[in-house]
Amino acid sequence: MKARLITVWEQLRSSFWFVPSLMAAAAAVLAFATIALDEQVRFAVVRELGWIYTGGPDGARSLLSTVAGSVITVAGVTFSITIAALSLASSQFGPRLLRNFVRDRGNQLVLGTFIATFLYCLLVLRTVRGNDDLVFVPHVSVTIGVVLAVASMGVLIYFIHHVSVSIQADHVIAAVGHELDGAVDHAFPASDEHDEGPPRLQAVPVPVHEYPIVADDDGYVQVIDTSALVRLATKCGCVFQVVCRPGDYVVAGDTLAYSQSQQLETEQADTLRQSIVLGSQRSYIQDFRFVMNQLVEIGVRALSPGINDPFTAISCINELGAALCRVAERPTPSQHRCDEVGNLRLILQPVTVVELNNSVWRPIYTYGRSDAMVTLRILDMLATILQHTHDAEQQAALLDIADTIRQGSESSLDDAHDRDTVAARYRAVVKFAVEISAASESRVTLVA
Repeated sequence: MKARLITVWEQLRSSFWFVPSLMAAAAAVLAFATIALDEQVRFAVVRELGWIYTGGPDGARSLLSTVAGSVITVAGVTFSITIAALSLASSQFGPRLLRNFVRDRGNQLVLGTFIATFLYCLLVLRTVRGNDDLVFVPHVSVTIGVVLAVASMGVLIYFIHHVSVSIQADHVIAAVGHELDGAVDHAFPASDEHDEGPPRLQAVPVPVHEYPIVADDDGYVQVIDTSALVRLATKCGCVFQVVCRPGDYVVAGDTLAYSQSQQLETEQADTLRQSIVLGSQRSYIQDFRFVMNQLVEIGVRALSPGINDPFTAISCINELGAALCRVAERPTPSQHRCDEVGNLRLILQPVTVVELNNSVWRPIYTYGRSDAMVTLRILDMLATILQHTHDAEQQAALLDIADTIRQGSESSLDDAHDRDTVAARYRAVVKFAVEISAASESRVTLVA
């Protein structure tokens, strides 16, 4: 239930209607509250305040009608500009970046302000009376309507600035990079907060694949509720091994997890399936690879012949390299989850640093191999990541990527000077890796 609530909440936050709807509801409540206040406040008190509207019913109607009509017109123009920005973002940065624009809180607040102002003025307008028998002018409510109109003009100015900035490539890349930083901190915490079991768990063998639990629907794995799975495994007295990861696409009938020692009952199997939330699209809640793939997609699109923008690709390389440097410095999270007494209850499918580097650098180089600037920048970033890497397997994987780039440059780069420059840069990376390895061995020797 917790995992599904998190998924639903994220879907609401990413929708373009949720925040405007809340603001419209708040405007309706405000309208009824101010009208009730106007019914209690005498006109003499209103005139003493000085800053509250003191005109008659005709002026109130005209003012509220003008504000409501103008604001709803501006809201329509704002919506059109938003659609144009989304179309531009989709064609230039990729359709998966649309989620970032739709869930942008600034755009939601702007649209919500316009709709709230329109609805407030409409609700107040219906209470204005100017007949001979009954005259009622909601002075306080009309004044607040004017305040909302001024606020609408302010958010319009903000919206024009915000849209012009938000569609710039550097801003988009920086925003995704900031989101990636948070995803890396969640997936690779500075200390392994998940390794809750005693040291003996490190030697626990992987459970035998005896009893599979299969998916009953198609979709992407969005959230895996590890706490619920640990509670279920404790209740059943067994160990679960989840064989899918957030971001993986599963087909109905594919195995989600294995249960050790016993076959689960139907109700227990359904609980396990509900703890692994599937959806029609990938979600960044636990799938930090999805955020990385967004930067990779921007870089690959920038290197396409139709766009041919290596500088945007280099910006993506910088953001990805910075994130992978932080990943290299962090301890690999334990895939073991234990119950309260330290018994192993859950084994998750790991995402290795080697896999991340391969999934990032090889696609970008495949599409940018004919560009010397991109090739050299990737080699420079590999050297930077090596500086933050202390694992021999990760260093070997980075050198293997660098060697692939060197070999590919011999046939993909037409200019001999560019080929020589790439070869020299590759030799520098290898030399740097050797120096780092020697320094690490020296530190180990001194400690021993």
